[in-house]
Amino acid sequence: MGSEHGNVYLMQEADDEWVSPTPASTAVREAVAGETDLDPADIDDIEAYVDPETLQSLLDDGGDDLTFVVEDHDVTVEADGTITVHS
Repeated sequence: MGSEHGNVYLMQEADDEWVSPTPASTAVREAVAGETDLDPADIDDIEAYVDPETLQSLLDDGGDDLTFVVEDHDVTVEADGTITVHS
């Protein structure tokens, strides 16, 4: 849930139940692609949709959820790093 060199990372469970840091751009792309017919490569970096500092603040401070629009879909990121895509 932290950042390194200006990048925002989310802690996500992998298939083997290990938790690992995932770049927020990658996590959002995969979440949107998983809920739509979009290819992850066709989705811009997260900076095109939300201010990374705002996202980092949510993750650091445990504030309210953050919702933003990605390719016409509402995406909500919770303070624990959970991503929900609303079609």
